[in-house]
This record gives sequence, C-alpha cells and structure tokens, in this order.
Amino acid sequence: MQLKSFLRSSSLGSCSSKRSSYSRNFDLPEEIVVPLDTGGEYVGGAMLPIFLNDLRRNNDNDLVEVTLELDDNSIVLCSVAPTPSHINDEGSEEGEDEAPPNGFLARSASAASKLRRKFSWIRSPSVMSRTSAAASEVSDDNFQPNTLSAREEMKSKLKLVRSKSTAQRALGGLRFISKTTGESDTNVLWKKVEARFHALAKDGLLAREDFGECIGMVDSKEFAVGVFDALIRRRRQKAAKITKIELHDFWLQISDQSFDARLQIFFDMADSNGDGKITRDEVQELIMLSASANKLSKLKERAAEYASLIMEELDPECLGYIELWQLETLLLQRDNYMTYSRPLSTTSVGWGQNLGTLNKTKNLVKRASYAFKCLVLDNWQRGWILLLWVMIMAGLFTWKFLQYRRRAAFQVMGYCLATAKGAAETLKLNMALILLPVCRNILTWLRSTRAKLVLPFDDNINFHKIIAYAIGVGILLHAVNHLACDFPRLINSSPEKFALIASDFDNVKPTFKSLLTGIEGVTGIAMVILMAIVFTLATSSFRRNVLKLPPPFSRLTGFNAFWYSHHLLAVVYVLLLVHGTFVFLVHQWWQKTTWMYISMPLLLYVAERSLRTCRSEHYAAKILKVSVLPGDVFSLTMSKPNSFKYKSGQYIFLQCPTISSFEWHPFSITSAPGDDYLSVHIRMVGDWTNELKRVFTEDDSSACEIGRAKFRERGNVDQRGLPRLLVDGPYGAPAQDYQNYDVLLLVGLGIGATPFISILKDLLNNSRSEELDSTTETSASDDSWTSLASSSIASTGKKKSLRTKSAHFYWVTREPGSFEWFKGVMNEVAEMDHKGLIEMHNYLTSVYEEGDARSTLITMVQALNHAKHGVDILSGTQVRTHFARPNWKEVFNKIASKHPYSTVGVFYCGLPALAKELKKLSQELTYKTTTRFEFHKEYF
Repeated sequence: MQLKSFLRSSSLGSCSSKRSSYSRNFDLPEEIVVPLDTGGEYVGGAMLPIFLNDLRRNNDNDLVEVTLELDDNSIVLCSVAPTPSHINDEGSEEGEDEAPPNGFLARSASAASKLRRKFSWIRSPSVMSRTSAAASEVSDDNFQPNTLSAREEMKSKLKLVRSKSTAQRALGGLRFISKTTGESDTNVLWKKVEARFHALAKDGLLAREDFGECIGMVDSKEFAVGVFDALIRRRRQKAAKITKIELHDFWLQISDQSFDARLQIFFDMADSNGDGKITRDEVQELIMLSASANKLSKLKERAAEYASLIMEELDPECLGYIELWQLETLLLQRDNYMTYSRPLSTTSVGWGQNLGTLNKTKNLVKRASYAFKCLVLDNWQRGWILLLWVMIMAGLFTWKFLQYRRRAAFQVMGYCLATAKGAAETLKLNMALILLPVCRNILTWLRSTRAKLVLPFDDNINFHKIIAYAIGVGILLHAVNHLACDFPRLINSSPEKFALIASDFDNVKPTFKSLLTGIEGVTGIAMVILMAIVFTLATSSFRRNVLKLPPPFSRLTGFNAFWYSHHLLAVVYVLLLVHGTFVFLVHQWWQKTTWMYISMPLLLYVAERSLRTCRSEHYAAKILKVSVLPGDVFSLTMSKPNSFKYKSGQYIFLQCPTISSFEWHPFSITSAPGDDYLSVHIRMVGDWTNELKRVFTEDDSSACEIGRAKFRERGNVDQRGLPRLLVDGPYGAPAQDYQNYDVLLLVGLGIGATPFISILKDLLNNSRSEELDSTTETSASDDSWTSLASSSIASTGKKKSLRTKSAHFYWVTREPGSFEWFKGVMNEVAEMDHKGLIEMHNYLTSVYEEGDARSTLITMVQALNHAKHGVDILSGTQVRTHFARPNWKEVFNKIASKHPYSTVGVFYCGLPALAKELKKLSQELTYKTTTRFEFHKEYF
C-alpha cells in the first residue's frame, strides 16, 4: 500500500524531544500490510523511507504483517508476523533462524527481523523499552525475540552494507595523500618527502609543526599536526620530534591504500585519549580541525551543533560515545543521506537513453566529416563575415597595387610603392570598420532584429581586436615600405627617372629629411607613435595588471591606462584626415578617399557617444540600498529610471562623476525586468570599484550607513550629500536571448554568476505569471521588497508561452562567503519553483575534493544535515554545495541524456580557460547525441 502522510524527522535516538519541521512523502512497499489508525500521524526518522525502499529491494518475496502504534511523538512497532501464505504445512514459518551458507539470517525470516531492527534503531529512547515489550508480547514462538540492542544490530548489519555497490565509492575515500594507488607512485612521493625531511630537519629530527609541510600538506598544517599526534599515540609516545625512520613508518601508514587503515587513522585523530571511543567533544574538535584545513570559519562556529547532530545519528542509546564501526557506518551511508535530501541540485531521471546515440565509429572519414560539420555549423556566422572582410581587403589591395603598377612613379620606386599604397587602402577600410563593433547602442538594436540570425553580435569585441591586428600589419607594410624602400629609391634616383615624377614634387628632388619633416611625414610618424602606445596599453598584460612595473611606470598598467590611452585615437583620426589630404602623388580631391572611408563610421560613433552622454544624465539613479557583502563585493540597488527597459542577461555602464567624469564601467544587471528596481553586484578589483564602494559606504554626515543591518528597507538612505551615479544602457549580451532555447546551462565563475541571476528571477516570474493567468490577480500584500511574486504581477505586455522548460545553473566559486551574494535568490527558487524548472548546483573549490580526508567529515556533516533539515551547511540554503570543480563532461552527458532532441543554450561568464573546454564539449555532444548545444560567452 502507499503511505501518503508526511514524516516528521526526529533525532535518531536522540534524548531530546525536538523535531525538525522538514517533511517528505514516501511509498511503502506494496507487499507490506500495515494496519493503522486513520487518525494517527506517521512519525519516524529521516532515513525511514530509505530503509523501507531498501527492504523492498532486498526482500521482494518476503511478506510480513506489521502492526504499528502511532501517537504524536513516536512510532511503536507492536508486532511483526508472517502472512499466512508464508506458513508451511507443519504450521511453522518457512525457515527459522537457520544460518544460510553465507552466515546470515535465513531468508524467510529476514524481512521480519530486519524490520524490527530498523524500527528499533530509529525509535527514540523514551519509547524504546515500551516498544520492545510490546513486540515481545505479540511475537509467536516461531520467531526468536530481538535480544540485541540497537547498537549491536547496527554493527551486525555493517558487513552487509559494505558489500553493496553504493558503498564502494566511500570505501575508496579518506585519502591522506593522493589518488594514486600504485606502489611505484608511493615510492616516488616518498623520495620527495625524504628530500623535504633533509631540508626541514634539525639534528636529524623533524619537528611536529613541520610535519605537514614535509608530507605535502602545506596548506593544512593544523590537520597534519592532528595526523602526527594520532600516529604518535599509536606508538605510546609523547614526542614532539621524529626521526627519518619514524617518518617513513608514518608515511607507510598514511599512504596505505587500505580503507580500514585510513579509517583507523581518521578515528585515532578524534580519539585524543586513545580509549577506542569518541565523545561529542572529540567529534567537535575533529570538525573544527577539518573546517580549519578548508578555511571554513563559519563551520567552526557551529562545530558544537554539528557534533551533536552526528552523535544523535550514531549514538541512539545516548551512551555518550561512538566507536570505530559507527564512524564507518556514517561514511558508508553517505549516498543514502544524499538520496534523501531535497533534489534541488540533483537530476531526477536515469541516464543513458540519449547517450546510446553516441557515434563510436572509428572510421577516420566519418570522424573528419563530423569535425568539419562541427566547424562549419558553429562558425558559419563568423566565417562569412571574416571571409567577406578578407575578400574586400584583398580586392582593395589588388586594385590599388595594380593602379600604381601602371603609373610612372612605379618606374622610380618599383613594387615598394605599389605595396605601400595597397596597404594604405586596407588601412583606410579598417580604420573605418574598427569603430562599428564598439557602437553598442546600434548593436543592441540590431540584436532585436533578424540581423541576429546572420551576424555574430557576441563576437563584436573579438572582431574589434582582429581589425586592430590587421591595422598593425597594414601600418607595418605601409611604413616600412616607405621608409626603408621607396623613399631611398626616390632620393637616389637618376635625373632621367626623377623627371618622370618631378611635377609631383614641384620639380625639386626631395631629401630624406624633407620627406620626414613634411606634413605627410610628420602626421604619419605621429600616428604610428600614438597607435603604438594605444596598442601596447590595450594588451592583456598591461590592461589586466599582469605586468608589474616599478613606480611611476606602474601607472601605465591597469584599466585606467587602457581607457585613457584609447582616447588618443581621437587625435589619430584627425591626423589621418590631414595625412590623407596631403598624400604623395595624388592631387585630385576625388582621388583622396580617406575621408570617404571614415566619415560615416566616425559620425555614427560620435552620435553614439553623444547619445550615451545625454541618456546618462536622464538616467541618473537614486540609490535605494547599499549592501556590503563577503568576498570584497557590494551591491547597489537603485530606483528604476522612467522608460528604462531591459532584458535579463543585459548589462549597463555606471559612471560616478565624483570619482571620474570620463570612466564608464560595465556591470551585469541582477534584477529581473519585472522588478520595480535596478540592482547590480560589484566586485572590488581595481581603483575605481574600491573608490565607488568607499564613497557610497563612508559614514560622512550620516549620508550613508554600512552593512545589511542598517539597510533593511528601501529608502533608508539619506539622498542628500550622496554622490551622483549615472546609468547608461542597457546593452545587449548573449544571455539576453535565453528564451530561444528549450534548456539552459548557465555557468558562472565567482562574480560571473551575475548575468544569470536576472535570468533565474525572470524564469520564476514568467512561470509565476503563467500560473496567475488562470486565476484572478492576487493581492499585493507581500511587504518584502525583494518579493519575486509581486514583481511578476507588475510585469505587463503580451504574455508569450515560455519555451524554456528547464534551466541548470552551475555556480563555481572559491569563497564560501560568496553564497551570501544571492542567498535570497536561491531561497526564492526553493520556495517558488513548484514545477522544478530550475536546477541549481553550487561548487566550492576552496574545499578539498570529496574523498580527501580533510573534507571527509565536512561531507558527512553536510549530507546528514541536508537529509534531516534540508539546509546546506555552507550556503545556508536548500541548494547543496559540492566540493572541488564539476566534472563538465559528466554534466554535459547528463543534460544530453535528460533532454534528448532539445536545443541547449550554454551561457558562460568567467575566465577564458574554461570557455575553451565548455565550447569543445558543446561541439562534441552536439554531434554525438540528439541534443544540440550552442555555446555563448559573455563579453564586455
């Protein structure tokens, strides 16, 4: 039968009567008949559904009749009896407690006895004796009474648990050194340890505090000291220094690949007095040690609470201690706790259906065909633009080259002149084109037209850079051919040859100096110098402060140097017009084509900058809230300017005239289009962002107050005296087209999650709107200014059916404090996403990967707390946090399996290195499965 009631999670064997409010439905195996009182309430431990499901899997043919007594605070097992169909002809049950060949209980009695044991384990001590008595009274003579205690029964089941396939991963965990398992690898590592011993040891002895550095735990010295103390206690010593022989003995123990050996070391680390028992205080110390190794300060503050949680789970009889086998039980049952915890960060379907379509052919021709298709389909937009551009440049170069090939000057200066003039023609084109990719308003408008189908707007900055490289090549060809080839040939030409072009030089043969000091020479040299400065300071080494220069040259690095140096190009364009007007060998105005190339793009760019200036004055923002967040991040919440409309995924530029009247910096919008406010999250990574945080949080004349405690509601900031903040935008970004995809894969590194927060909010708003469309408009009674429900009601316009049916959000960060940035959004997703539209995955890379001894206990605590209370210990939300980095290949495979014949939009914001891997996986899975992945990277 199906049991539809909710379970209240109780402390498993806890002496406390406190119970969690977390509840979950579960299905009772149909083979088990449970007489019950319909007015009762089902109460049990958090792991009861797993026990019952496990029972069903292992005992499909064992039918028993179970009688339960239910009240408000407990569940009492009254009797467990076989069904009539399982009584043999002699009147006895099928099989007493005869030992089968494997040494365990007889199969026919296993269901009843296991159910007794499992229910006796999860009952609270207050009803344990009453339950045992009741069970004994109703048990017939064919069943042996359950005389073992709950602790003994748990111990007897451990061998069975070990044999399960789900436990194999846990048995491979608790690594103290590395993932390597080969003896040769261990020997190689020992050679390195030995070398460090000789470097660190004094008088042949290694100090306790240097043990961590010696064995390779440089970042976890406190944890290494704990390992050192545990190994010393094994030797019945109290030494603070060890010899090389003792170090080698320690090394053999911690590098032992046996799970039992590693488990014993881990247990001994907690067992500070060596009595073979771990108390709550010792568990707390080990939690604090693990938290310190992983730099989790908040976890250390709650170590006592989590120690109590472990003791409640493993010490149901409240004896005050746990033993080695109980710690092993907790490790082996981790997957069960994970399975029971809320599925916000796990997928709920089986994999493999779509992966069966993987093309595993070894035919080189077919593989080459797939690679070619991948290359064409993923790059055809870029390809035709670049091909057209190259063809135009080649055509202009050839046209100008042939034109001068037929002129008299060719007889004097030869191919050097023709090459220089051909390069000059491409320079004119590229100096015009380079302005178009940075006309952001025009590109944002074009994104909303059908032009987005053929133009790669996401690559506008890349195209800008490619044109810059082409300009560099053009300058090199033009300048070198003039200075090193045709100018020397001109000044050294014979009178007969010079006579052919004498009229172009007023019948006066020029000197090298006169050529350089003329208008053409001066403007040309000036342009080369200015553009060399601009190009150099625009390189990543200078722009990203990678290159460290001594003062005062350090001012040449960073974003400010890049930004201000780019304004030198205004002077370059003026010089270019002058240079083109006084060009050599050209006299007719219609032959001086420089102005024809650059006039229209230059006018468009000037109009673009003028529009930005006027609009920013109109969009001056009123600051509603300033929040200082962990990880050098702060958020600004502003009033939404009138007529300001944007899409999720877009970004804006901010300018603070108090800091600088010229600097504009881009930031992703983290509010949703339906919200009545505008918000951004800013990470302090440079002078401007640090200064912006200072001017908005300094407590000068009570103009502004710092922190969340004083910024609870909108409008709490005194607007008088606050610096002005100008807003320019919004501007188009790849993620704004997320609604064109069936499935979303959103990947953000650190602050790179900001473009996707708006998308998550918008998805919830749209989903909520669809639900509200079928009902009357709800009352806007929510006082929370961050309420997504109220913002969704405020959205207007035609409602379109939401194409996006699923979103997978992966947030990878190094700092646990980062989860505070969008904690409210994650909670909103948990509470409002009734359709399971959004799947969230948090990854913390600062914690050692699962399986490492330094993170093992944290993993256990996390799984246990999430199973019982549905709250992650690191993020404080219902979204479970994973450790280390995601296995991206597995992520893509799972999405492909879950969403066959779908189009997946992969949106990424973060470091370029990961972008290459995600792009490659998108291409691979697109042509190996029925799922199409389209990769997009955010650029600013």
